[in-house]
Amino acid sequence: MINEKLADEDVTLRPTVVEVDLSRISANLAAIRSRAKGKKVMCILKANAYGHGLIKIAQHLESLGADYFGVAYLEEGIMLRRDGITTPILVMGGIIGNQIPHFIEYDLTITASSVDKLQQIEATAQEMNKKARVHLKIDTGMERIGMHYYSAERLIEAASIVSDVQIEGIFSHFANADEVDQSYTEMQMKRFKKVLQLLPKYNLDIPLIHIANSGGLLQISSEQYSMVRAGLLLYGVYPAAHLRKKIEVKPALSWKTRVVFFKVVKPGHPVSYGSTWQSDEMIRVVTLPVGYGDGYMRSMSNKAMVIINGQKYHNVGNICMDQLMINIKWGTAYNGDAVILIGEQAGNMISVEDLAEWAGTIPYEILTNINTRVPRVYK
Repeated sequence: MINEKLADEDVTLRPTVVEVDLSRISANLAAIRSRAKGKKVMCILKANAYGHGLIKIAQHLESLGADYFGVAYLEEGIMLRRDGITTPILVMGGIIGNQIPHFIEYDLTITASSVDKLQQIEATAQEMNKKARVHLKIDTGMERIGMHYYSAERLIEAASIVSDVQIEGIFSHFANADEVDQSYTEMQMKRFKKVLQLLPKYNLDIPLIHIANSGGLLQISSEQYSMVRAGLLLYGVYPAAHLRKKIEVKPALSWKTRVVFFKVVKPGHPVSYGSTWQSDEMIRVVTLPVGYGDGYMRSMSNKAMVIINGQKYHNVGNICMDQLMINIKWGTAYNGDAVILIGEQAGNMISVEDLAEWAGTIPYEILTNINTRVPRVYK
């Protein structure tokens, strides 16, 4: 990471930073554990812990006794192990055969999404004279990875005869758990339950059974099985607005910058690339050192707002790769003044959901798009 290479007293890092409140992560996990009613909680750390910083968040959650971590890719798991994380880690994404030895070497739990993959894992474990840990993935309606629920008996049967693979878990994933209409989710649960009913037939006792993601945890009071997976909710953001009353969590991430330039812009003088905006009166415009190269999306141009000195102001002109401009009309702002991109100031708030609305996307994409060149500061 660029900021790790520059972390010394001789270099003043850029004024654009992400602040992460670890106490809120702690409180959010406590609220999730309470909602899960004694079930294990897998804390999802993929995509740089949803933009919050993979290693620091993992270290903090491990200090809180996290049950399990979930990541998307092998390299995320390896990074955690190399930084001393000992909590069990499930790599939830698809794999290719030559990755399997690295899973076993770093004690990472593998997602077995087909009979062929399970057999490859078994053969590799035998060659290495080691045990591999596996969670079986069942596709109940996502059509992404996993053995189709209607063909799952072949995977269950194959899992019952492996000798060098520990079948530690079995799981599926909801496609629409955050929707108001829960009919598709209920259908997925029924499909998953039918697959689980096959386990006694093959004398399989699998300790970790999980299907509920953040939306499922909030919407479904039963069928939580032995573990739930907390992603977006862990970081204090709700998967959908109608789920806010189900549990209280608070955003852990704030995104801040500072004013680096001030100018007066005359009427009829367009601002930024493409000349998409101009004023019909004399105005004051300030420039901020942040742009789409940091993950502040260009699609928010002429829609986004920031907070300066307790007041909300609009972005004007197209957002650039490294800078953006704000119309403060005839308000007051000086070079060095703090600017809130995500967070609260003087009773005003800009949320991740606000940015998602301006960008025409979802909160997940806003958080995971904040570039690693933005320094993370933890408190």
